[in-house]
Amino acid sequence: MTTLTQAQPLLRTADFAGRIFIDGEWVVGGGGEIPSIEPATGATLAMVGMADPADVARAAEGAARAQKEWAALPHPARAAVLRKAGALWEEYAEEIGGWNIREVGAIPPLAGFALHVSAAECYEASALPSAPLGSILSSEEPRLSLAQQMPVGVVGVISPFNVPLILGIRAVAPALALGNAVLLKPDPRTVITGGVAMVRIFEEAGLPAGLLQLVPGGAEVGEAMVADPRVRVIAFTGSTRAGRAVGELAGRHLKRAHLELGGNSAYIIRADADVDKAVNLATWGSFLHQGQICMTVGRHIVHESLFDEYVQKLAAKADSMHVGDPAAGQVHLGPLIDEVQRDRVHSLVQDAVAQGAQLRAGGTYDQLFYRPTVLANTPKDAAAYCEEVFGPVASVVSYATDDEAIALAADTEYGLALGIVTADVFGGLEMARRIPTGIVHINDQTVNDEANSPFGGVGSSGTGSRHGGAQANIDAFTETRWITMRREPGAYPL
Repeated sequence: MTTLTQAQPLLRTADFAGRIFIDGEWVVGGGGEIPSIEPATGATLAMVGMADPADVARAAEGAARAQKEWAALPHPARAAVLRKAGALWEEYAEEIGGWNIREVGAIPPLAGFALHVSAAECYEASALPSAPLGSILSSEEPRLSLAQQMPVGVVGVISPFNVPLILGIRAVAPALALGNAVLLKPDPRTVITGGVAMVRIFEEAGLPAGLLQLVPGGAEVGEAMVADPRVRVIAFTGSTRAGRAVGELAGRHLKRAHLELGGNSAYIIRADADVDKAVNLATWGSFLHQGQICMTVGRHIVHESLFDEYVQKLAAKADSMHVGDPAAGQVHLGPLIDEVQRDRVHSLVQDAVAQGAQLRAGGTYDQLFYRPTVLANTPKDAAAYCEEVFGPVASVVSYATDDEAIALAADTEYGLALGIVTADVFGGLEMARRIPTGIVHINDQTVNDEANSPFGGVGSSGTGSRHGGAQANIDAFTETRWITMRREPGAYPL
């Protein structure tokens, strides 16, 4: 275990360079090593270790062994580790935020928000060890009948590149708090922010060795984690395509998979909305973090009476935004994560224009810096409108009646988040009731997150609310055991 003095940084490349973390030790992984690249500059920040399936098996074995003692601890002991972890996220916020800005390409406000949520997730999770974990059941027999929530054992957490702190800690913290061990597989592009930082926080918080194992890698590592019999629950956040594969493999191995997948969120602007306020919200909802957020506003559905004004003001706002290196100065948008993502975003924009969409702003890039883009009257069958773009692209269409807006918003395979801007709050809520999504925000855009609130989507956006809030976390990371007790042994007729 690495111990710190007051003056030392939390993340020292000499400790973790080229290594993975198994059973409390930084070791060389079987998958070799890859560079962690700063997308804004192309510079190599550090070499990070990669695991292979053999490392996953070793990590799962160690996790299963450590978990039994961890679950048997008195609940205040587990709670204390989670509280300490929350305090450490705050103590090292500046250092970890710097890695987040450089490795992920996050602008400083988003990096700061991710640190805030990481601390909040740990503080919220610290209440889980002492939460009611069962109930007394009625029984037709003369006995005491109980339902008890038991730790599942080992949880596999697979997190993506875009917001790796939040999308990892929201499963790691409650899983640990409820007495489980965790195998963590962050995206290989953001191993330091999404993996090393989390390991070091919990190591310094006093988490016993073996309870949080870091096994970065590609698809073969994820497959090994899902297939390992010691890993009983998978918490996956990522694309719908990858989530389908994870869910299918998990089903084959008879284990639960909590899937938080893609989105193409609708944002409805009713006729009574204030256009300037709606555009302000839309700018955040579509362009924050370069649109690389599952909750990003993809489809702007605007009443025909406001359409021209809305498009003009949204395009003007997009044109005014500064795109650049978030580590070098104040910018509104940083870089996309890599060339593959940039080229996909640009292809979707070009194809939409070729199909008849009007390019009102953006549609250009310099290296990985893609301009915030506004497409007006995007055809409904254009991929930039009907698919998840994962880039700073806003498609704007018009509607005439509430029924038409509802039909447009509901016409998607996704069902993650929904935003509605209106002077009639209850009218907006009535609209929302007819649009299937896991999250609804009236008079707000779609990118919101709080540690104590359930988060999840329906349809191709995932398997429902499995993160956030005590009950959702307990349901996600425990098994229900039925227990009965009689004063005397029962008598049966056979």
